[in-house]
Amino acid sequence: METSQGTGPLAGLKVIEMGQLIAGPFAAKTLADFGADVVKIEPPGAGDPLRNWRLLKNGTSVWWQVQSRNKRSVALDLRKAEAQEIVRKLAAEADVLIENFRPGALEGWGLDPQKLVEANPRLVVLRISGYGQTGPYRDRPGFGVVGEAMGGLRHLTAEPGRVPVRVGVSIGDTLAALHGVIGILMALHERQRSGKGQVIDVALYEAVFNCMESLLPEYSAFGAVRGPGGSALPGIAPSNAYLCSDGGYALIAGNGDSIYKRLMAAIGREDLGNDPALANNAGRVVRVDEIDAAIGAWTKARTVTEVLEVLARVGVPAGRIYTVADIAADPHYAARGMLQQMRLEDGEMLTVPGIVPKLSRTPGGQHRNAPALGQDTDAVLREVGLSEQQIAALKERGVIQAKA
Repeated sequence: METSQGTGPLAGLKVIEMGQLIAGPFAAKTLADFGADVVKIEPPGAGDPLRNWRLLKNGTSVWWQVQSRNKRSVALDLRKAEAQEIVRKLAAEADVLIENFRPGALEGWGLDPQKLVEANPRLVVLRISGYGQTGPYRDRPGFGVVGEAMGGLRHLTAEPGRVPVRVGVSIGDTLAALHGVIGILMALHERQRSGKGQVIDVALYEAVFNCMESLLPEYSAFGAVRGPGGSALPGIAPSNAYLCSDGGYALIAGNGDSIYKRLMAAIGREDLGNDPALANNAGRVVRVDEIDAAIGAWTKARTVTEVLEVLARVGVPAGRIYTVADIAADPHYAARGMLQQMRLEDGEMLTVPGIVPKLSRTPGGQHRNAPALGQDTDAVLREVGLSEQQIAALKERGVIQAKA
């Protein structure tokens, strides 16, 4: 849905985004979707590299249209003192500053977050990096895939005995971004009491590790090192992907005690459903191969659709593995507003993901397309008090860039 600028639960919140690519910009996008005024600072010339990542339409990544919607773009050469002074002016009036450079980069530009907070005591600064701002690994370059590996996720995403694989998207960056947004909202809430901002330190690997469920306590208590489980959910039975007659897979989660009995009845295996030894999860885990074989034999004689229809009638959680083509054609996605239409500058329509989460009274929305590089440089600099003559001089010296 489209909304007018200045609406949403975060309307009036001023955010400076100094990150690039995924983690920092995703955090800022989430705030912008809910009404925050996000000023994105990009280097002159090519801007954020994400503008040119993956598939391009009219010279610009369609990913960019999602990641930078609702933002304003200011092009500054942060290597120059005059650009650094502009950032200080912006930070002095901002509520939030987001950055995801390697630790020490801001300090190298004379933009130490602690000093920015001293100058604006209400400022909340989110710092996202591979390994955090402290510790022996702080200076190492860290991308999402490295954080996923160190956080324990990559070891689990494989078929047993095969090479661990990516989950298919930059999940480490996104998890770090979402943890960053949580940190920002908590800091802003606390600011209402204290009147003071603070610095939030999010490490990619820690954001991933925070989602690793019982991984560490199992090791601590039992010395158990959880290994890759392929499509199954290790220690929980039955829960797996089962091959169907049309070559597709049905995901079936029959691991609740009552659900398991209904599943066994539906596939004609009441003997397994009524077996006292399989009445709870502990017993089913011991015989998971036998149970999976029974379910697999049943699904192989039916298409994915047939399997899902039967299981829906008896209340067993199940689903198909969606491709993006499935997503784009799905009526539930459409009904929930998750297939949002936006009009590009050339007049063509582009389908992009809708807004998450859904708020009943103050929902988020899109009020502005992703900006061209430097599209808002002049306007933002005027807002912090620069004159037309000063702006023109900065352009002449290559400190700033505005949209032609």
